[in-house]
Amino acid sequence: MPNLLAIDTATEACSVALVFNQQVFTRSKIAPREHGELILPMVDEVLKEAKVKLTDLDAIVYGQGPGAFTGLRICISVVQGLAFGAGLPVIGISSLQAMAQGLYSQRKEKHALAAIDARMGEVYWGQYELWDNVMTLVGSETVCSPELVTVSAPNASIVYNGVGTGWKTYASELSATLNLPTVIHTEPLYPFAEYMLPMAERLFEQGQAIPAEQAVPVYLRDNVAKKAKHQ
Repeated sequence: MPNLLAIDTATEACSVALVFNQQVFTRSKIAPREHGELILPMVDEVLKEAKVKLTDLDAIVYGQGPGAFTGLRICISVVQGLAFGAGLPVIGISSLQAMAQGLYSQRKEKHALAAIDARMGEVYWGQYELWDNVMTLVGSETVCSPELVTVSAPNASIVYNGVGTGWKTYASELSATLNLPTVIHTEPLYPFAEYMLPMAERLFEQGQAIPAEQAVPVYLRDNVAKKAKHQ
């Protein structure tokens, strides 16, 4: 099993997780405007607790989004700086996938409809199902109005689980659109870094780690991506 450091600042939560010799060390805080000040001290804390250096690791994992524009930029810059300095590859993990994995980790639910409030009357949306202990994307992630979300191969005999801030904001609209048996988890489930580790381990073992300079955020919104490209 690879030794990994995971970092996420895509939402209101700021979090770090380190898995070393199959032992996990974590730090997290809900602090929407403090990510830039918190993230590096959190990294230092988990490394010191595990008594390891960055160069002892196999890769650095980052929350690639979708999520807050500023948070994603912070995460990418921190991860690239750490990875370049330690000569490590990186692995990007979806914020929506991390939330779905958190649902399985906490409640053992196997069917997740993850939605993050994307503002402007839209949600970031992804459908996930359990495969070999990892919540895996079904179809594709999208950004759209709550009235336009879809579920691949909808099954009325399955109880789906709605997670994320999108469900807190648009529960009635999403429920009406889908018309499927759905348990809505109103308490926010954030994409904490520890929930990125199972998928990251799989991708690392599949040889899908990439050079640090190739780390990019996933905005889903074309207009935001184009704006960032021209800055």
